[in-house]
Amino acid sequence: MDAWSKDLGAGGDSIVTMIADPTSELTRALDLELTHPGPAKVLGPGRCKRFALLFDNGICKAVEVSESADDPTGDSDPSNSLAPNMIKHASK
Repeated sequence: MDAWSKDLGAGGDSIVTMIADPTSELTRALDLELTHPGPAKVLGPGRCKRFALLFDNGICKAVEVSESADDPTGDSDPSNSLAPNMIKHASK
């Protein structure tokens, strides 16, 4: 996570916090486990859906998941969980 965070410029003084979930504990608690048989067969069990959370002073203000019935991984349209959509939530 440290290398990825550094590469994205999200380390140090960034307002972005990247969190690892190696045992999928948080993923399951948030009910965001990718259980669709197609991706799960390729990626393996315990993977999380493509999502973004917006917290303000420790309070979750928005949860956005990029998925659809024909695109369970959100690869075709990840816009729900990308920065522009999350900035809209932050501006409210």
